[in-house]
Amino acid sequence: MKIAQRMEKLSPSVTMAITALGRELKAQGKDILSFSAGEPDFDTPDVIKDAAVKAIKAGFTKYTSVEGITETKQAIINKLKRDHGLEYNLDNIVISNGAKHSLFNLFQLLINEGDEVIIPSPYWVTYPEQVKYSDGVPVFIETDDSTNFKITAEQLKNAITPKTKILVLNSPSNPAGSVYSKKELTEISKVLEGTDILVLSDEMYEKIIFDKEVFTATAQISKDMYNRTVTINGLSKAVAMTGWRFGYIATPKVDIVKAMIKLQGQVTSNINSMTQVASISALEGEADKEIEAMRKEFEKRRNFAVKAFNDIDGITCVSPKGAFYLFVNIKEVTENSIKFCEQLLAEEGVAVVPGLAFGKEGYFRFSFATDLESIKKGIERIERFTDRIKNVDYNE
Repeated sequence: MKIAQRMEKLSPSVTMAITALGRELKAQGKDILSFSAGEPDFDTPDVIKDAAVKAIKAGFTKYTSVEGITETKQAIINKLKRDHGLEYNLDNIVISNGAKHSLFNLFQLLINEGDEVIIPSPYWVTYPEQVKYSDGVPVFIETDDSTNFKITAEQLKNAITPKTKILVLNSPSNPAGSVYSKKELTEISKVLEGTDILVLSDEMYEKIIFDKEVFTATAQISKDMYNRTVTINGLSKAVAMTGWRFGYIATPKVDIVKAMIKLQGQVTSNINSMTQVASISALEGEADKEIEAMRKEFEKRRNFAVKAFNDIDGITCVSPKGAFYLFVNIKEVTENSIKFCEQLLAEEGVAVVPGLAFGKEGYFRFSFATDLESIKKGIERIERFTDRIKNVDYNE
């Protein structure tokens, strides 16, 4: 039996593969410190777990409408209004099995063969893979440390062609933790005025912000930006609900919503009913104290890790304004991030993700969504490894 040709367009997730390898080695009894997964080490807040248990005991265990129950959709609407002053109706919301599922649905229903999708680089590994699987063409805009890994309006203007269909924005970003300011988003919005380009704004990490930075939702920039933006969000990262699989979109474009419901109805139907009920607690702010406590701890870890990496000879690290990743520059040591990460895991038992997986060679992604003691030990091992290979021609 031959596997369908379309699968040849799809590459395995490097982050998932390294995380799985780290777990496998740990299960074999090896001393492994993993900084590869984008998963908070905190437990889901009790108020959310209690709501799920209550729903189960009450018998709320059946199918729901494909796009989610009215109560949860209303909680999303309330959240977007409360946090960003954005107005949506029930027919503007679809709940899916995590933001990754939301994105897959969107690319499948929006992209025709040859449509171009602009993606800032470095990027979350899933964006270009889903675009290619949907017969689209990823167009990358390169960024680096000097711009805090953010694109400029001028770069966007130069990347647009008659085939451009979508711009993907991710703020705060994975893997670099970049946060676009209101001014930067306004400049980007002006480039898009007069075009039919849609913006898919991935705002999954919006609650994980540092240095008193102010998060700006893309859709709140202007009426024009509101009308062209599909906001993608969820509860996995900020509320430590990775396994609950809750993602959603919000858009004034009802035709997109209807198409997404039709597609999802033939693939997964609704997300599990208990998660929908439990998520209302998080969306309505009942876990805000826990979210803030997690954010503070992430900031503490970030502060330590950034300083520790910048104290290593040959390594530099921009301090991210959001999310829980560092995108560490190892260009003075090697441009071969895959070899660096493979040897680091083999020799020191430290799992990080090569920058090439995110479209950027000469870096690795380090997740600080783990305890401070492990972070200290991990960076000590990385320093030891880096010192050892300095005099080796590591680019061969």
